[in-house]
Amino acid sequence: MVDDNNREAGGRPLRLPAEPGRGGPGRQKTSAPRRSGPGRARAAQPRRDSDPSDRDTAARQGPPIPLSIEAKQLAPEIRSELTTLDKSTADTVARHLVAAGELLDTDPQAALAHAQAARHRSGRIAAIREAVGIAAYYCGDWAQALSEFRAARRMGSKSQLLPLIADCERGVGRPERAIELARSAEASQLAGDDADEMRIVAAGARADLGHFDQAMAVLSSPPLDPTRTGDTAARLFYAYAETLLALGRTDDALQWFVHSAAADIDGVTDAEDRIDELA
Repeated sequence: MVDDNNREAGGRPLRLPAEPGRGGPGRQKTSAPRRSGPGRARAAQPRRDSDPSDRDTAARQGPPIPLSIEAKQLAPEIRSELTTLDKSTADTVARHLVAAGELLDTDPQAALAHAQAARHRSGRIAAIREAVGIAAYYCGDWAQALSEFRAARRMGSKSQLLPLIADCERGVGRPERAIELARSAEASQLAGDDADEMRIVAAGARADLGHFDQAMAVLSSPPLDPTRTGDTAARLFYAYAETLLALGRTDDALQWFVHSAAADIDGVTDAEDRIDELA
């Protein structure tokens, strides 16, 4: 499991989709930059010391699925993508995806194992590749996440994956590529939270290169509204506070950590801890 101290303030992982209102897997998942932004190191790529054939066999079989998990818990729009599979395979894939969603926050490695088991049963469905990418992202396996997100896009994913792809480029050591993606025509079409997610990633890429003034410029345009609330606002304010801190503006940073904490309804950041550190 990735140490929260190493999580990045990057793009917003999409939910691993389940039926809304049925508990954990139906709610939105976020990348929760609890200690992220400028000056925060990324987690190392996961090590794979076991025999490749053993890993492949285990991945194909997948971990056991709790009996309480049912295929009907998967969101209808995702279940509709599984209609090309025979019923038995579709049900197993659906249950693995629901299990992945339930485990994503508490045990991302187990979530990844379930998502990979779904992929081994059918790797040509965009939603499945996207689910693997999300779980890999949570595990800090940026290379695998990048590969899966790209595959999902080729297969016609309807999700907005560009900020996630850009953040994975940062994770594999290519911040310049992340900046290029943030400047692309596709990025210019982003709006709302998706646009803010790209701002966070682009600013982080600038910070990776030590260009904190440029990171500040990215985060400041358009100007931030400290009255906003929600996960994306909390993470945007958090990234802004971290950039201020990197520039030596401690008092201003403290104020924006306060704004981040106020916006953070779901507890996706550790802004309150940062306030205690700086107060």
